[in-house]
Amino acid sequence: MEKKKLSQKIDIRTLTMILVLIILWIAFTATTGGSFITTRNLSNLIRQAAFTGVMGVGMTLVIVTGGIDLSAGMTMGFIGCMMAVFQVWWGMSTPVTIALGLLLGIIIGIAEGAIIAYTGIAPFIVTLGAQLIFRGGMLAVTGGQTIAPFQESYKFWGTQYVVPMFGWILAGIAIICLLLSELSSRRAKQKYGSLNESSAEMFIRWGVFSALIAAAVWVLNDFKGIPIPVLVMAIVVVIFTFISQKTTFGRSVYAIGGNEAAAQYAGINVKKNLTIVYCLNGLLCAVAAVIYTARLNGGTAQAANGNYELDAIASAVIGGTSMSGGVGKVSGAILGAVIMMSIDNGMSMMNLDAYWQFIVKGLILVAAVWFDTQTKKRRK
Repeated sequence: MEKKKLSQKIDIRTLTMILVLIILWIAFTATTGGSFITTRNLSNLIRQAAFTGVMGVGMTLVIVTGGIDLSAGMTMGFIGCMMAVFQVWWGMSTPVTIALGLLLGIIIGIAEGAIIAYTGIAPFIVTLGAQLIFRGGMLAVTGGQTIAPFQESYKFWGTQYVVPMFGWILAGIAIICLLLSELSSRRAKQKYGSLNESSAEMFIRWGVFSALIAAAVWVLNDFKGIPIPVLVMAIVVVIFTFISQKTTFGRSVYAIGGNEAAAQYAGINVKKNLTIVYCLNGLLCAVAAVIYTARLNGGTAQAANGNYELDAIASAVIGGTSMSGGVGKVSGAILGAVIMMSIDNGMSMMNLDAYWQFIVKGLILVAAVWFDTQTKKRRK
C-alpha cells in the first residue's frame, strides 16, 4: 500500500525523461567543448522547440483519446503557405492574416474530427489521407517556390524577444499562480478525502518548479530575453493544462481514451468531444504555422520534408502520453519537444551526419513506449 501511494506522488516517467535530458545536455556539453550549454545556444534551442511543442500539445489531446494525427505537419505547412499567400500576394494585414490562418486550422480540425467521429473511419486512415491532400495542397498553392517576405509585424511572432524586466515579471506571476494552483488542488483533495501528502511535500514541489522557472528565465534573459515563440508556447501550455485538468471537457477526453464504451454509458457525448479535440489540434497546428513561417520569413512547400507530425507525436509520447489512450499531460509534450530539439541541436554542433539524429530519436521513442508498457504491466 505504501509503495502504491509513493508511486502516485512521484511521476517516475517524467523524472526519467528529465534525467535523459540532463544526460543529453551533459554529453553534448562535454563533446562540444562547452558550446552547447551557453545561454545563446540554449535560448535558440528552446525557441526552435516552440512550434514543435505547440503541435505536441494538440497531439497529446488527440493521442489521449486513443487517436492519432498523421497530417499535423502537412496541416501546419499548408496553413503557413496560405498565410504567406494572404499577406505577400494579397497584401492583407498581419492581424487579418493570422486570424484567417487560425480559422483555417479550426475548419481543418473540425472536418477531420467529424469524419473520424461520425463515420467511424479510423483516425490513422483519415489523417493519412489528409496528409497527402495537404502535401499536394502546398505544392499547388506555392508552385514549389517560397512565398516571401512577410511584414515586420508578422515576423515579430517568430524572431523577437521580451525585454528582460518583463520576463521577470512574468516569472513572478507564474510562480504565484503555481502556488495558488497547488493550494486549490490541496483544498479540493481535502474536501473529497483524497489528500495523501503533507504541506511540506507540497511546498517542496512548488519550490522546485519555481526554481526551474526562475532558472529558465535567467538563462533566456542572459541572452536577449524570452523569445516570443517561447512565450506563445508557455501561454498555450497554461491554457490547455487548465482545459485538460480543470474542465468537464478535459475529464471527458481522458474518459474517452480510457474506455470509450464506458464513457458513452456515463453520458459523455463521445462524437462531439472527439470533434472538439481535433478542432483544437487544428487550431494549434495553425499557431505553430505562425511561429514557423514567421521565423523563416516565408511560406514554403519544403515544410513537407520536415516530418513535423512525427516530431509532434514523438514529443507527446516521450513526454508521457500513452499510445493506448487515457494517459498523458500537456506539459509533458514540451519536455518531449525540448529533448527532440536537444538531439538535433547537439548533434549538429558535433557535426555528426543527419542519420544519427534519426537513429537516436527512434531509440528514445521506442524506449519511452517500452517504459510505458512496462509501467502498465507492473500496475496490473
